[in-house]
Amino acid sequence: MPARTELTPDRSARHLFGAKLQRYREQAGLSLEKLASIVNSSRSALSRVEHAEVMPDQDLPAKLDAAFGTDGIFVELYALAVKEIHPDQFQRLMSLEARAKRVRGLGAQIIPGLLQTKDYSRAQFQVHDPRATPERVDELIIGRMHRQAILRGKPNADLGWVLDEACLRRLYGTPDVARAQLERLAHLTYTPSTTIQVLPFSAGPHGLLNGALTLLTLEEGTEVAYEEAMTTGTLLEDQAACDQHRRAYDLLSARALSPEESADFIRSVMEALPQ
Repeated sequence: MPARTELTPDRSARHLFGAKLQRYREQAGLSLEKLASIVNSSRSALSRVEHAEVMPDQDLPAKLDAAFGTDGIFVELYALAVKEIHPDQFQRLMSLEARAKRVRGLGAQIIPGLLQTKDYSRAQFQVHDPRATPERVDELIIGRMHRQAILRGKPNADLGWVLDEACLRRLYGTPDVARAQLERLAHLTYTPSTTIQVLPFSAGPHGLLNGALTLLTLEEGTEVAYEEAMTTGTLLEDQAACDQHRRAYDLLSARALSPEESADFIRSVMEALPQ
């Protein structure tokens, strides 16, 4: 058996999560097997979390708080540990997303992360880095799903995206994975909190073809923009730059299909998938 990771809870939120898990479990006089039965997990999975070898599943922190009566400690530690998955610049974006009252995004080549299913995310991460370990891919998926959960939890969420036809045609994973992803998009084209518009190839070229864009309006009214390329991202907090990007997005939205037309378009792409 390989040597266990030596925990450094003073340096890492994930390690602190594992150390707290071990401490509360031992204080409660619970074995890993007994705790696993309480939180509907497995001994091996809990052992790996306790030794900071993997990120916890998204549902585990709340179950641990309920089991130990720790009033949200594990949920708070999990939110910190998720941020460690990403580079500093992206951590800043995640913090701003959590404060946003309005989100607008462009998917130019890849369906935006906030709209992805788990299986689509997994396929995308595996293609992006074929050498990534399964554990690393799982971490990235956990981080992505956590971002989605934060925005879904906002009572007055106002979320909108323009999706270039390219990101609907060039899908990741099996036909079943692609079909489930497109079905999610079709459902989200028009809901009380989301809108999606498709920008078809027939709309011609546009000024944002070189990458993805996210525009955030924070609760206090401040705007920020995030430009994302293949391996880098740039956070823009200058108002003039945000104004320029918002205008470019608005022009795309005006040229895109309506949400109702977009739902029909997405379903036509689904119908063309191999069975």
